[in-house]
Amino acid sequence: MSQSTSLPVVVIVGRPNVGKSTFFNAVTGTRRAIVGNEPGITRDRIQIEAEHRGKRFEIIDTGGIIPDDEQLIPSEILKQAKVALDRAAHVIFLIDGRTEITGADRDLAMMLRRLGKPVSLAVNKIDAQVRESLAHDFYSLGFEHLFPISSEHRMGLEELLDHVTASFPSSEEAPPSGLPRIKVAIIGRPNTGKSTLLNALVGSERSIVTPEAGTTRDAVDETLVHDGVEYVFVDTAGIRRKGKTRLMAEKLSVVMARKHIDMANVVIVMTDAVEGVVALDATIAGYAHEAGKPVIVCVNKWDLAADKNKARGTQKVRDEMRYLEYAPIAFLSAKNGAGVKQLFGLIRRGWEAANKRVSTGELNRFFEKLEKDGTLKIRYLTQVSVRPPTFVAFKDDARPLHFSTERFLVNRIREKFQFEGTPVVLRTKVKPQKEKLSRR
Repeated sequence: MSQSTSLPVVVIVGRPNVGKSTFFNAVTGTRRAIVGNEPGITRDRIQIEAEHRGKRFEIIDTGGIIPDDEQLIPSEILKQAKVALDRAAHVIFLIDGRTEITGADRDLAMMLRRLGKPVSLAVNKIDAQVRESLAHDFYSLGFEHLFPISSEHRMGLEELLDHVTASFPSSEEAPPSGLPRIKVAIIGRPNTGKSTLLNALVGSERSIVTPEAGTTRDAVDETLVHDGVEYVFVDTAGIRRKGKTRLMAEKLSVVMARKHIDMANVVIVMTDAVEGVVALDATIAGYAHEAGKPVIVCVNKWDLAADKNKARGTQKVRDEMRYLEYAPIAFLSAKNGAGVKQLFGLIRRGWEAANKRVSTGELNRFFEKLEKDGTLKIRYLTQVSVRPPTFVAFKDDARPLHFSTERFLVNRIREKFQFEGTPVVLRTKVKPQKEKLSRR
């Protein structure tokens, strides 16, 4: 495994609630980072590719840093930020221009100066000319390059990015990898081990992992290459029951998690072997099923399970998630890495199955040989789309297929053409009669 991207890295740092996520969204043109009034909403580092005047780069939004803070989460945030800063080609130190310089600002400035990397000081929330004079007070932090900006109103961003990307190669000089690319969303209830799995997959402490449930609020991702395939893993925030999502950040996390399911090629659903499969797990998996995505069900913490019989474990998952009979089940321990490597093969097979096409000739030769009773009155089958594989059965009448007949046919198609791990959709249409066609 190796990191696939060689793009220059830009890291945004600053103390909590200075507007880093708003700045990140303004630069990338996305709603990738969660924005709100609660300080400390961004805890993990969020990264995405961005482009400015034909120059591509990777931009990382770190959590709000409070140097030497003894609380668990801030110390983990500082640890994550330092990992990002080690990779930085340029650092954007974001500061709130409406407030006085704080001790935390000065401590951060000292830490950044010691790095010896290029730093641009972005004085945020300067949205009027009368405030521009205030920005100059921040030269006392000791950085030569200072830019008054307003992330919210997109003022001053062009000048800042011109400076930041001045030494970066143009996009033409950075050829694409040309590898197959599979985007994988990791979803599940809080504290089922999603971040631990991401860390195990990429071999580094990418997401903040603590015993506190709900530590990941934003979606965080990592790109790596394994056996000639580029994988982009997205660790989404834990999805809670609606009654539990009172805080704005939690509500937004649910929305963002569902958005990342829609954007994914394959979805991993994390469950907890100690707590067992619960109704909320089935609800969450249902989001991926409804979106037509290939699904892998991970039974995590298998090393701690009271009953380690995989046959019984499989049956429990199937009983709770009846509509996911096509989804492979992986028993693993993300914490110690046991069973994690099998996921690469399962992901690739699910992705390949979701993109598979079967010719109309192949389908109908299969259908003719299929052992079926007289109730299956279908003229012919054809595949009309992929992701998910979707088939149309043409009939002489408009009556829909009975549920059991439809299920029988889908299962036979899945077995014959190896649609492993992906939903298969079957629709019916009335075959036009020759008499009707001749009148047109």
